[in-house]
Amino acid sequence: MIASEPPFLRPQATVMLSRVAHSLYWMSRYIERAENIARLLDVNLQFVSDLPDARASSPNLWEALLLSTGGRERFGQLHGDPGGQAVTEFLAFDLRNPDSILSCVYAARENARMIRDQLSLEMWETINELHLLLKASSASSDWAAHPAEFFARITRASHLFQGLTACTYSRSEGWEFIQFGKYLERADKTTRILDMKYHILLPAATDVGGALDTAQWQAVLRSASAIEAYRRYHVREILPWKAAEFLIFSDSFPRSLHFCAGQVDEFLRRILGETAARPRSGAARASRRLLGDLQSLTIADVLQRGMHEFLVEVRSGLVAISDEVVATTMFYRADSALDEQQQQQQ
Repeated sequence: MIASEPPFLRPQATVMLSRVAHSLYWMSRYIERAENIARLLDVNLQFVSDLPDARASSPNLWEALLLSTGGRERFGQLHGDPGGQAVTEFLAFDLRNPDSILSCVYAARENARMIRDQLSLEMWETINELHLLLKASSASSDWAAHPAEFFARITRASHLFQGLTACTYSRSEGWEFIQFGKYLERADKTTRILDMKYHILLPAATDVGGALDTAQWQAVLRSASAIEAYRRYHVREILPWKAAEFLIFSDSFPRSLHFCAGQVDEFLRRILGETAARPRSGAARASRRLLGDLQSLTIADVLQRGMHEFLVEVRSGLVAISDEVVATTMFYRADSALDEQQQQQQ
């Protein structure tokens, strides 16, 4: 039975069926998640292969990657101690991992299939082609032979899908759910990328600012596709606090927390019919608090509070926002084998 409409939902929100909103939202999140996992794996593989010092500490790097994606416990149950080959296969192809690239693309395609009539032909073809690429019998061998090119194809497919969505999808309620899901997922992954370096890979005091520390921060920027954008602002060496500041507070880089929080707030208010001046729902108030913090705090404030604690607080706010929007606008429970998998990310 569908729950009654909450008082803060705009009347127009009932025009879109909740099952359609549900599938658009999760389709967008899973495509973004697959791209982020592909980029993280690519950067980690290159980092370990390029630096002798990194190879010496590679078990910690792979464990950090598992922790940042939330798969450490499940990986331990299946494989034991983390190693490069096992972790890469687990995060790329293992369907037992609901956050692997293969699982995410399957889930995104399944959600797209359920609302095929709501998508443009170009959007459907792109997501279907990515699905076929990963489903092909040669996928594992292609990855083993040319991992960088394999992950680049996944990233390009995600970019193509997002570009085609921008060019072919009407600016309707469906668009709002697609964008809301994308930026929510992107913000979450940026916090995890930063936390992986600052909390999990935190070097000894004597190593701060050293060659390995600088290389790790460069890898962090590359994991967020931010290295070129960062160098336009800071043409000299990569400094840890400047890299963290850029990924948290930049108001123009599309993967920074500040930029993503602004987009989440904008599309959230459209979905719920809220105003910036008088947010009434819990999600809107949480969104305004998060955006207000990112507009008023400095990197010195964050470091004084504790980077890890700050990032955990941001993630908790994002989860609270997602939970309320899902509960108030997506009453439909998907009748598919992926339903449990979709709920696990909460």
